[in-house]
Amino acid sequence: MNGVFKALSDPTRRRVLQLLRDGPMSAGDLADHFVVGKSTMSAHFAVLQAADLIAAEKSGRVVMYRLKLSVLEDALLGFAGTFGWSVKGEPGRAPGRGRVPPGRRTIKGGT
Repeated sequence: MNGVFKALSDPTRRRVLQLLRDGPMSAGDLADHFVVGKSTMSAHFAVLQAADLIAAEKSGRVVMYRLKLSVLEDALLGFAGTFGWSVKGEPGRAPGRGRVPPGRRTIKGGT
């Protein structure tokens, strides 16, 4: 989990993840959103890949990146659990509560 939070600690990498929410993008298209060199962006992509937050697929000379949302979701749920926050729709929640559709989990803060 530490690798995920290291990856999320940088605003450029967080922005890359935001851009990938709408679907896969090429390395060049992602880089166009930033005022840094390609080698710097490549290093950011490597950190995100090492944390398993994005996946890369090479087709010829083009590298396409996509978001691996399940890994990010697992890390955030684990982080929430360290603070004792419950998550609706997860095992162990109180019976009789409203169902949360798959993929739409909400975090309820504890006091």
